Amino acid sequence: MKNTAAKALSAPKKLAITAMFTALTLLATSVIRIQTPTFGYIHIGDAFVLLSGFFLGPLTGGLAAGLGSALSDLLGGYPLWVPGTFVIKFATALTAALIYRAAAEKAKTGKGRVAWTILAGVVGEAVMVIGYYFYNVIIIGISGSGFGEAGIGAAFVTSLSEIPFNIVQGAVGVVLSTLLAPVFNKIARIGAD
Repeated sequence: MKNTAAKALSAPKKLAITAMFTALTLLATSVIRIQTPTFGYIHIGDAFVLLSGFFLGPLTGGLAAGLGSALSDLLGGYPLWVPGTFVIKFATALTAALIYRAAAEKAKTGKGRVAWTILAGVVGEAVMVIGYYFYNVIIIGISGSGFGEAGIGAAFVTSLSEIPFNIVQGAVGVVLSTLLAPVFNKIARIGAD
């Protein structure tokens, strides 16, 4: 009976922490935006995308990361990016979570854990950079250059200009999530999915 009550209490706690990570991702993505010359923006929300994956697990963390990031695009005037952002940030958190989970079993010490946290963040953010590159190609194709051979070629070349900005955003996300992980470890460790 005692175990059943503990499980019943964990579901509301997990829901509350998932909502918290969704809101933190939304706020961190929305509040500090640095516009780029390519009409996108750099933000610190990726730190919370990664933290969502680290502490909520691959599925729930992916959902929190994707929803918070997509809401930021929707509310910030980037509705065309909402579906891509949801999928890309979900995949970023999912990837980081899977690596982080494998690392947690291998590295019990501080230095080992930090190294694995950084690795999980870097690989997760690589998913983000690649995902936005291809989604940008699709957006350019939809918005004018078309999907003919010349249009697709132009979209692939034009989309290269976004990569450096996404790398900077990803690097900031990795650094901040690595610094914040010990803090969130104390409040958010809830038996990830």
